[in-house]
Amino acid sequence: MTAFQLAAADGLTIARRNALKIRRAPDLLGGVIMLPIVFVVLFTYVFGSMIELPGMSYGEYLLPGIFVMTIVTSAQITGYTLTQDLQKGIFDRFRTLPMSPTAVLTGQTVSDVIMNVTSIATMALVGLLVGWRVHSSPPEAVLGFAMLLLFAYAFSWVTATVALALRTPEVFNNLATLTSLPLVFLSNAFADSTRLPGPLRPIAEWNPVSTLVQAARELFGNTSAALPQPAAWPLRHAVPVSLLWSVLLLAVFVPLATRLYNRAVSR
Repeated sequence: MTAFQLAAADGLTIARRNALKIRRAPDLLGGVIMLPIVFVVLFTYVFGSMIELPGMSYGEYLLPGIFVMTIVTSAQITGYTLTQDLQKGIFDRFRTLPMSPTAVLTGQTVSDVIMNVTSIATMALVGLLVGWRVHSSPPEAVLGFAMLLLFAYAFSWVTATVALALRTPEVFNNLATLTSLPLVFLSNAFADSTRLPGPLRPIAEWNPVSTLVQAARELFGNTSAALPQPAAWPLRHAVPVSLLWSVLLLAVFVPLATRLYNRAVSR
């Protein structure tokens, strides 16, 4: 086998290990399955009963934002798992095994893709039950789900980098929460970003979360001509810009996370 094949095989082994750990951990499994259900039902009926949008229901406007919020918050599992393995000395055990040095990170992020597929599928099914519909063509809808998974995979590398830099679960959780909440709520996930005051509006319009939410709405057909059209350049070209964000995150954080991991296991 070539070096690439060996690395891929080792990465799949680690991914299988992490998937089994999620299945056997009720708290993590709840985050994958139960939390998306709570988000969809709670936000749809609480906010949907108070907010009216011209030309469409608020539930259909909201669901793409819930998709993006869930993949951003669930990416914290990557960092939390890595910091736990660091604390327990799991990396030291891996270092003694004849395995690829990149297998731990690739395996962790691949297992996160499996988790995100489950989470997004759960949200989509619950969304259909509460009235969400896809009004675009099947290829556009497939592209919408694929873009969500690609961004989720790229963002997992971001949280892996932060976790390897901080190295403790408590510090990582605090920083991740303080970062992810403003990232999601200072966007167009729940309301039109053009209504935000002063300097908050350009921040929200250039937020990668806003771009991904807008791209998902366009690809799922959850838009209305009666709503104000976005003026910011990223939102007017949401699909290609979202793809660009995912590529940039991977280009920056894959080598950075790998470097931090190699430094951590060499100590």
